Amino acid sequence: MKIIIALALLFVFCFPAFSQNNQNLAEKLGFDRNAKLLIIHADDMGLSQATNNAVIQAFQKGGITSGSIMVPCPWFSDIAEFAKNNTQFDIGIHLTLTSEWDSYFFGGVSPASAIPNLLNQKGYFYPSVEEFAKHANGAEVEKEIRAQIERALAFGIKPTHLDNHMGTILASPEYYQILLKMGHEYRLPVLIPADMIAGVSTQLLEMLSRDNVVVDHLFMLNQASPAKQWGEPYLKFIENMKPGLNEIIVHLAIDNDETRAIMVNHPDFGAEWRQHDLDFVLSPEFKKALNEYNIKLVTWRQIGEVQYPK
Repeated sequence: MKIIIALALLFVFCFPAFSQNNQNLAEKLGFDRNAKLLIIHADDMGLSQATNNAVIQAFQKGGITSGSIMVPCPWFSDIAEFAKNNTQFDIGIHLTLTSEWDSYFFGGVSPASAIPNLLNQKGYFYPSVEEFAKHANGAEVEKEIRAQIERALAFGIKPTHLDNHMGTILASPEYYQILLKMGHEYRLPVLIPADMIAGVSTQLLEMLSRDNVVVDHLFMLNQASPAKQWGEPYLKFIENMKPGLNEIIVHLAIDNDETRAIMVNHPDFGAEWRQHDLDFVLSPEFKKALNEYNIKLVTWRQIGEVQYPK
């Protein structure tokens, strides 16, 4: 109950854009005040060639409105070239501090000697949020986050926002403060999932300033459905969507030998899962539901223009 009250007070006192006397985000973006805004976002660009190809296909066919790149991953340079040459697509940075696969690993962009507490004995990121939280410290987290942003910029990417792989930043209020600071410094909106944060820590809520834009409701599959019913949880979220800013996170890849090798022993978020997500965002039933429930698709670029006007 305290968390709910804190969240309510946050919106009343810290977010004047949501009060009755000012334009809210929807109005600033040119929609009705009670519009249901939705970002359809693909994580993990750069993870593999199959991931890159799937996300590019989804962008080109209008299945998603946003995506974000894992800078430390082996296929980063491939997707960086695409992002540099296709600035019409909304692409941010998926800040990465974990490496979760059984036989496919990545470490930091920073020299290993600069971030020793973020790396295991083999020089790679730890595979879980729990192990990351046990070893990490704020100075090294900030150093690596900054290095990933700077590398993306050096490759010609003009990122539209910052988000975070596996939610590692939520492991500590200190790390979330670093992320918010990076957003302000680089003038980029940060994914702030209000409902998720409210369930983690009131300290995180208290860090938000009046110019932060929050995602009111974030939805992501955490459990696989039977293939024939794969889209039902997404469709239910759309059917029950509330006014405000919403985001659906999907994980896309082509189910091929590369994806199956990377994601071996990982049925959750694995090769079949990612192919199902791709098929769903490109499906006629998904587009039909968006139209039927009058969902207004938006991008992080649009939000950035509101949050950090030129």
